[in-house]
Amino acid sequence: MKKSTSPLLLAAFVVASTALPGCVASKKFDDLKARHEATEQARESAERQAREAVAELKKANEELSALRLENKRLVNDSAQTGTILRRTQGLYRELSDTYDKLLKNNEKVLANKNADYQKVAQDLARREAELGDLANNLNKSRNEIDKLAADVKSREAKLAELEKALAEKDAAVNALKAKVSNALLSFKASDLQVQVKDGKVYVSLSEQLLFKSGSTKVDPKGQEALTKLAGVLKEQRDVNVVVEGHTDNVPILKGTAGMADNWDLSALRATEIARLLTVGGVQPERVTASGRSQYVPVAKNDSPQNKALNRRTEIILTPKLDELFQMLESNSTPAK
Repeated sequence: MKKSTSPLLLAAFVVASTALPGCVASKKFDDLKARHEATEQARESAERQAREAVAELKKANEELSALRLENKRLVNDSAQTGTILRRTQGLYRELSDTYDKLLKNNEKVLANKNADYQKVAQDLARREAELGDLANNLNKSRNEIDKLAADVKSREAKLAELEKALAEKDAAVNALKAKVSNALLSFKASDLQVQVKDGKVYVSLSEQLLFKSGSTKVDPKGQEALTKLAGVLKEQRDVNVVVEGHTDNVPILKGTAGMADNWDLSALRATEIARLLTVGGVQPERVTASGRSQYVPVAKNDSPQNKALNRRTEIILTPKLDELFQMLESNSTPAK
């Protein structure tokens, strides 16, 4: 409406100006024109401002609507947040209670663990002490084993020497048996036997070869055998000689001179043979005579043949084993 009235005002000014005298009218016209232009500018500025205000108002309304929506959303979100917050607070309280319980339980467990640790530490210390004792015992055992090994080695060496000595002794015994057997080859096997038993040479002479029944004097055939045996033994200076007289179980005749029983008979016969061996050259200190009577038979006294076997004289030849006995004694002495 302001735009439609402005030309009328301008026309009125023009008419008025034509009616006025020249200078005054012109001046007023210019003033009116200037006012009009100013008014137009003010109007345009006001319209522009109004449009800007309207735009700003519209924008403000839109922002207000948006804010209202946002506020509504925030209110909804706040309600949800409150619910979540309360739920979270509840969970927090539960978690806090659980934490307290766990803390208390952990303290209890920690106390138990500490007690267990102390127990384990004590057990470990005890085991370390036991291990130390075991180590000491092991060292002692090793030392003992070393000593035992050295002792075993020494004993093995002695055993080897002993085995060698035994082998030499066996060889000497066999050699002696061979020499005695060769020296007595001319005699019957029924009258004279040579054998090795228990590491000794046994020369068994029958009564038939040596004596008449009840006599203690050696027959010539027996003296010949003893002389040959003495010839071998006098060269074997490392051989001891034991003469054993044996009888059967038949008592001697009462009144036999110098004899009361078979003990006397067996002893006297052994003494006689020992005397003949020394006469033949065997050193007396190497000869021992003993009577065994009827108590060491080689057969039952139940027949004439067995009784004849029991009536015998055994000459036992034993190599001197002093060195061997010393080795045995040394080998049997416990090591210190």
